[in-house]
Formats: sequence, structure tokens, C-alpha cells
Amino acid sequence: MTSAFDHPDWLASSLLADVGAYALSARIKPLDPAWRLWGPALPVSVPPGDNLAIHHALTLCRAGEVLVIDAQAYLERAVMGGIMTTQSKAAGLAGVVIDGAIRDSLELAGLGLPVFAAGTHPAGPSKKGDGSVLHPIVCAGAPVRAGDWIHGDCDGVVVVPLERKDELLAAAHAKYLREQERMAAIARGDLKPAWLDADLARAAIAVGPR
Repeated sequence: MTSAFDHPDWLASSLLADVGAYALSARIKPLDPAWRLWGPALPVSVPPGDNLAIHHALTLCRAGEVLVIDAQAYLERAVMGGIMTTQSKAAGLAGVVIDGAIRDSLELAGLGLPVFAAGTHPAGPSKKGDGSVLHPIVCAGAPVRAGDWIHGDCDGVVVVPLERKDELLAAAHAKYLREQERMAAIARGDLKPAWLDADLARAAIAVGPR
């Protein structure tokens, strides 16, 4: 069932992280900081520098999914490049997240399919196998199951557990509205948050003379 929150323009990884979504490691970055992705996860695990399970996942994927690959944070061989990313786009995937390396960066930038990775490397992968598809994984420190929702933007990638999707989106939207109210207050000249004095009274912060 779809909801009004399925593709919200206001959605940000920071909002979701602040209300309880799992955040992937800071090493996961978009190739293009303008890219955003949002969709249910298709989790894959591969041995370091191997991509056979990813090829298999691309035969099972559904349009709108996000391919989330635990490549063991290995950066000395890319597990995807231009050909596989072209295939991913043709299959209708919403994007790719890899805790590992990719290659063909300029080609991927031209394709426009959002790709988030831990790094780049020119060397290609082996295809010896092992790994998993559609089983739970831990990718860059975050648990990911098939169907969990993935959001990525210039600040990073977060995982929204499927059973908490409506709850976390509602909480993130409420936080977004509060932040908009604070921005409006700043524009009116209110430069001190209402909570600041109470928090400072509980803290020990040394302040030098002015």
C-alpha cells in the first residue's frame, strides 16, 4: 500500500537519522552530491572483490528497489561499473549502495542512476561466488533486510525498517516542520533557541572573558 509519504520532497537522511533510522558509515558517499534515492532494499552480500552474487541479484530485482551490497568495505577491486549500472538502470532500480568500490565513475555520472559507495578503484572483480541475495545483511554498520526502506542523499544513507516506516516518516516530518518554524524565527531575528538556557544550566561549559 502506498502512502502520502512515499516520495516526499522534504525527506532528508539527517531527519531520519535523528528520529531513529539506522545510519550507514560515513564512508558511504554518493558519486554526485545532488543524487537522492528512496526505495525498498534488495540486500546482497559478496566476498571482498567478488560480484557473482550481484549478477544473480540483478536477475531477481524489481523496479523501484535499491540494491544494497555489503562488499566487506573492500576497496582494492570494484564490484560494479558501467555495464552493471546500465543494467541496473534498465531494470528500473532506484539506486545502488555499496560498502565497497565501484569504477567507471564518469560513465556512471552520465547514466544518472544514484550510486553510493565507499570508494572507487580501477581493478575489476572476480566471479568465484559465495555470498547471499535477499538475506539480511549488515552494510557499513547498519542492518538491512529485504523490503526495508533506504534513503540516500548528500549527507549519507539511512535504513528505515519496514515495520517502522510510517512511524519514522511521521516523526521525520514533524521534525521537519519544527525546523522550518525555527528557521522562520531566525528570519524574524530570534537568534537564541528557547531551550538553550535550560540546557546550559545543566552543563559545565567554561567561557572566557569577552
